[in-house]
Amino acid sequence: MTDEKKEDDKAPVKRSKKPMIIGLLLAVVGGSGGFYAAHSGVIFSSDSLANNIAPTAEGVDREVGAMPDVAYVPIEPLVISLGNGISGRHLRFRAEIEVFPAYRSEVEQLMPRIVDVLNSYLRALELEDLTNSAALLRLRTQMLRRIQLVTGGDRINDLLIMEFVLN
Repeated sequence: MTDEKKEDDKAPVKRSKKPMIIGLLLAVVGGSGGFYAAHSGVIFSSDSLANNIAPTAEGVDREVGAMPDVAYVPIEPLVISLGNGISGRHLRFRAEIEVFPAYRSEVEQLMPRIVDVLNSYLRALELEDLTNSAALLRLRTQMLRRIQLVTGGDRINDLLIMEFVLN
């Protein structure tokens, strides 16, 4: 008799399925509520979406804000050899710098330093750094930061990459 009790004590304890059912029910209710809120306009109303869409033939009477006052300074195209130079892989890079018009001449005067900084940075990269899916975003932020350091901070708004081709 004691052997039977020991076998009953060792039987696996069944876990309750109640938490799984509650979780599934909450997911369905949350998804349904989110769909209803988005569809009825509580979250994304058609008015707020319409303001973000370019004007069409019917909506020309809407007022559009003034264009920002910016100037673009082109960076001369760069051709960078990648790796050890034996592989023959090259990067063609061309970009423009978005600046405030008041600082355009100052940034143009610093262009040799900007090209030097970009050349140094791009030559230090490996081929693996360029093939990553998020590489262009990361490279752009790194290059923008380096250009801002050269030009002195608030003169540069953005770096626009016009050509980024691996051969």
